[in-house]
Amino acid sequence: MVAPPDNDVLWARSLNYSHNGSPALDGVSLGVREGEILAVNGPRGSGKTTLLQCLSGQLVPQEGEVWFNSSPVHTMSPVLRERLRRDRFGWIGPEPALVPELTSWENAALPLLMRGTPHRAAKTAALEWLERLDVGACARKRPYALFRAQQQRVAVARALVTEPSVVFADEPTAPLHRTDRAQVLRTLTTAARSHQITVVLATLDAEIATVADRTVTLIDGRRDNSPRSSEAEGRAACSLSV
Repeated sequence: MVAPPDNDVLWARSLNYSHNGSPALDGVSLGVREGEILAVNGPRGSGKTTLLQCLSGQLVPQEGEVWFNSSPVHTMSPVLRERLRRDRFGWIGPEPALVPELTSWENAALPLLMRGTPHRAAKTAALEWLERLDVGACARKRPYALFRAQQQRVAVARALVTEPSVVFADEPTAPLHRTDRAQVLRTLTTAARSHQITVVLATLDAEIATVADRTVTLIDGRRDNSPRSSEAEGRAACSLSV
């Protein structure tokens, strides 16, 4: 094994993964810098979700390596990977997946409560994030009383409340209307930048990918290394360095 570059908070090499014999990832390699917002673009079925699941330790690649801050995620035990996801990672999916019996602030505070944070401190942190995401007025409401965009903002607050090192966002705005998509995405990226949180954002919407610092494209489980794709990624990398 070769340790990743020092400036990459996440690094993957030659990832391969198949679902029931159907290839989802085929030799994918990439690095993600600390504080970067990286968009993973590509059509449905291109392997975006599988890539995020491998990077976040939800799946162990059948071949290849995943490193987080120089620690090999792919060789960790299930217990260590679960602890990593709980303590250092946040996850936002296309569905809010809120607990219906809990209020908004309780849903947002759930990751803190699960790791033993005192109730008062967890509530305070959850309320602060709900305010930052413009849903503070919904703190005492349960999910059924919220609009879909509000539910998704609560899910974003839940992912950010622990101030993780990395947030993985898998099509986080897919079910929302255009205006709501823009608002939720803007609040996510603004909060991430203000707290130096790295974001890996999977999307099939090229317009959404424009909020990222850099975009990589997957086609049939492989990195798209076409001249157009490489040129676009290079321009984004240059814009970060000036």
